[in-house]
Amino acid sequence: MGKDLYYTYVKLHVIVLIFGFTAILGKLITLPALELVWYRMLIAIITFFIYLKITKENLAVSRPELLKLLGVGVIIAVHWVTFYGAIKLSNVSVALGCFATTALFTSFLEPLFYRKKIILAEVLTGLIIIIGLYLIFRFETRYLVGILVALLSAFLAGLFSVLNKKLVASHRAVKISFYEMIGGGIALSIILALSGKGTNVPFLFPTWMDLFYLILLGTVCTAFAHTVQVDVMQHLTAYTVTLTINLEPVYGIILAFFIFGETERMTAGFYIGTLIILLSVIGFPIMQHYLIKRKRRISQTD
Repeated sequence: MGKDLYYTYVKLHVIVLIFGFTAILGKLITLPALELVWYRMLIAIITFFIYLKITKENLAVSRPELLKLLGVGVIIAVHWVTFYGAIKLSNVSVALGCFATTALFTSFLEPLFYRKKIILAEVLTGLIIIIGLYLIFRFETRYLVGILVALLSAFLAGLFSVLNKKLVASHRAVKISFYEMIGGGIALSIILALSGKGTNVPFLFPTWMDLFYLILLGTVCTAFAHTVQVDVMQHLTAYTVTLTINLEPVYGIILAFFIFGETERMTAGFYIGTLIILLSVIGFPIMQHYLIKRKRRISQTD
């Protein structure tokens, strides 16, 4: 392995570790999920804008494309609100364990949006994931509401990933993210304004520690991580990147256990269920990669 390629792999794993750390920050920040995501998006918008200006990126997009980007941004905002809501309703481990089911929802949403044939291997992977989910539900009934909210978050993550697939073909990922953050920020601003209308409920301002965590979340865990991920994807195969990003729940759950201790200690059933989900999510791209290589070998010998 060349030195440059080695550093690229290291960068990829660092990015996945950062993605896993977003859940930790979600628990550390004392703000409710709605305000937390509003601040995250505001900081990300500012950071992306500065980056795009420094790189002299052309920000022009057509009106139809802009509306699509803003719409997907609303989905991302709701995804983040439900993700952090799930953490606050349960804990980091439950939210990340259920979030690993994003691949299950994506496998059904992609054929629906792109009129592709349903792949049998994806269906089988989905069925195995459902078994893992059953074990989590079976042994962690105290976190039932948190589990359901986390699954909604996973569904929304799959939805915006599928919708983003078309958008990435015509625009740079950083520019897409900038406009999506704006769309989500506008939607959350309207919700916050309406929720406080005619009441004495004040807008919540972060504490100094919350502000520090929010800056980390908006800059390092959002803008920086996303930019480096795009750079990594230019040097590694989509298979390698997808496989490694699927390790996000593993890193997050391990970090949560060491940082929060007993509050993250779960039943054996939870860990077995989560392991089944993770093995399915990680195993599917390995199997798919093997089948594609095998098909190529057979076609070359014909």
